[in-house]
Amino acid sequence: MSEIADLLERFRRGGELIAVVTTGVAGAETDYTPEPGKWSIRQIVCHMSDSEIVGADRFRRVIAEDNPTIMWYDEKAWAEKLDYRARKLSQGLETFRRIRGENYELLKNLPEEQYARTGVHSRTGTVTLLDLLRTYATHAESHARQIQEARVAFKSRPEAEAR
Repeated sequence: MSEIADLLERFRRGGELIAVVTTGVAGAETDYTPEPGKWSIRQIVCHMSDSEIVGADRFRRVIAEDNPTIMWYDEKAWAEKLDYRARKLSQGLETFRRIRGENYELLKNLPEEQYARTGVHSRTGTVTLLDLLRTYATHAESHARQIQEARVAFKSRPEAEAR
């Protein structure tokens, strides 16, 4: 399997992966933060949703435009100012899965040479479509691990053992 095919498969599975690791999350677990400064499961899922929307724009610009500017965004400011603490986990998950699916449909049949197309990230410089695919394929995987760790931490709290 080529690197692109492998990345596309990992990318495709991202929506389902986040759905699986959030299955059964409810009540206090939704907003539990393992330590100060860490995001809750709700906040992670809302971040995934917004990040996928940003990714949709980035993918499309690199595919359609010649060397476009890819803007950086402040994910911490988004979490605070878009009030991730008050957004619905279920809606964030649904949006993430839907946009991820649309992004996959856009990318899956592109000729391999398209993945060499470039854009200029406002902070990090030149990126290729392949670089973007790598970033977004691993994004869901790393946040899935973060969600799993938060769930383990929630279940191992002293007050959870007292029940």
